[in-house]
Amino acid sequence: MEACGCYGARSFFTKEEKIEMLKEHKQSLENEAKGVAERIKQLEKE
Repeated sequence: MEACGCYGARSFFTKEEKIEMLKEHKQSLENEAKGVAERIKQLEKE
């Protein structure tokens, strides 16, 4: 992920930091997908 351009935000990250941020983003997306799937099932039952 890149910096937002806010004052004081970092612009450069180490390779390890980038990997960790991407892993966290991936987990967040997977959690979102699970939530969407649950909501679809819920709506289909109604």
